[in-house]
Amino acid sequence: MPETVHPGHRRVLDAAARKGVTLHILTFEEPARTAAEAARAVGAQLGQVVKSLVFVAPGDGGPEAVLALVSGPNRVELEKLGVLVGLPGLRRASPQEAAELTGFPVGGIAPFGHRRPVRVVMDADLGRFPQVWAAAGSPNAVFTVPPATLRMLTNATVAPFAEGPDDPEPAARPVTPGRSRTRRT
Repeated sequence: MPETVHPGHRRVLDAAARKGVTLHILTFEEPARTAAEAARAVGAQLGQVVKSLVFVAPGDGGPEAVLALVSGPNRVELEKLGVLVGLPGLRRASPQEAAELTGFPVGGIAPFGHRRPVRVVMDADLGRFPQVWAAAGSPNAVFTVPPATLRMLTNATVAPFAEGPDDPEPAARPVTPGRSRTRRT
């Protein structure tokens, strides 16, 4: 009997396939809702984890969404992001708004495969790594790709709109027991 693929994961896989990219989604027993949890789950550096953060600004046809792909330890400088995308009044979306605009739950928002087109900007710091990890449509699933592939899949504009942490990045930790992958799609 074939295994059923989660609908959010299917949207991510299909969106990547339309651009000629085959992804392998790793799923976990427990959700990895934060960048730190995801980094521990896959044994990566925090900076390799892509946070998909949704921002909105008032628009004529309802809120206009911007998805910021941000390196794990970094924070979005809202004023810089607003200027970059030319949207005055830009603010962080509520969890409900983020889910409605992307079709994915908070903690599992994938960088692409959204229900409707979303403008995407990408933190230049992600380019420091050969591979980055991003949510795959649910809080317990991720995939890995080179940053250039992520940029292509999302049609992102790469720009410096994020601020790094004050403290140096902690070393990667190995996979935590109980957080091991349970399925590869």
